[in-house]
Amino acid sequence: MRIGVVVNPVAGMGGRVGLKGTDGKVEEARARGAEPRSPDRARRALSQLFDAAPDTEILAWGGGMGESVARDAGFDPEELGEPDTDETSAADTIDAVRAFVEAGVDLVLFVGGDGTAADVAEALDGSDVPMLGVPAGVKVYSSVFAVSPEDAAHIATSFERTEAREVMDIDEDNYRAGEVHPELRAVAHVPVAEDLQSSKQTSGGTVEALASGVADDIRSSEGVTYVLGPGSTVGAVKSELDIDGSPLGVDVYRDGEVLVRDATEDEILANLGEENVIVVTPIGGQGFVFGRGNPQLSPDVIRRCDVSVVASRSKLDTIPVLRVDTDDTDLDEELRGWTKVRVGRVERRMMKIE
Repeated sequence: MRIGVVVNPVAGMGGRVGLKGTDGKVEEARARGAEPRSPDRARRALSQLFDAAPDTEILAWGGGMGESVARDAGFDPEELGEPDTDETSAADTIDAVRAFVEAGVDLVLFVGGDGTAADVAEALDGSDVPMLGVPAGVKVYSSVFAVSPEDAAHIATSFERTEAREVMDIDEDNYRAGEVHPELRAVAHVPVAEDLQSSKQTSGGTVEALASGVADDIRSSEGVTYVLGPGSTVGAVKSELDIDGSPLGVDVYRDGEVLVRDATEDEILANLGEENVIVVTPIGGQGFVFGRGNPQLSPDVIRRCDVSVVASRSKLDTIPVLRVDTDDTDLDEELRGWTKVRVGRVERRMMKIE
């Protein structure tokens, strides 16, 4: 099999520093101390791929766009080109994918987020070459991604057919302002596998009773620091607490006061106390509790907190299992298993984290 590998080296950098994406914000992310996320995600996928199928022919774009991590994983990739400048762009991704198609690859394996997926799909327009994503972005709404880097490697070496899947993207400026309007950007050929994530869905159902019960518990917990995650369900909790929280960011709250609004990873860590609780809701249709949309909740943050998962019944009805993808495989394993999800003022439902 011949696989073309392209990596967006800055995908996901803005997440842990509170930027909710990197489009147009690379320098600001770096100024805030952001570290690249996608190279390690790519390395995990390609290392697993090398273990499973070391004879796979890897075609890559130069340097940080795939060639270097492919070599780190054990492959001897064929380099078809390289970016013109140190700052890569969508045009570089498109050039790479078009070169892969001309070289006759069987699959394009890309590492990035929804913006990268849209660029890959644009380059593949009119081609029957399938694409598969290793998730590395802050926002991952599309259904062209594997659940994890390791799953991407498994799919790449085992798929037998493809199906049409949606490539979605959102405007990051609107996203930072708290508005989410996913837009269909393309329909692409994607390998058929159980380890693919679904498109992000919005589920119905009221959350008033749930939010009221959670807010009451928070008010009565003196001295406890609450890390309130993003999303409309936790947003309803913030409204019940009568605070001006960030709708798509993370807020830190203790004893009736918002300590930090729209906090970065470092700001969360700096404001934790002796007893800390993360309140988080899974993404509708996908089930991710950590690893999609909330990278500020890093492994260091999670390890210092208890975790309270909240969700409406209607949302859970669309989710067979919960998922985690924290960039720390040991922590992912610790989090897996059965957990209680609060679905009402006092009611809870058992859900499995995989």
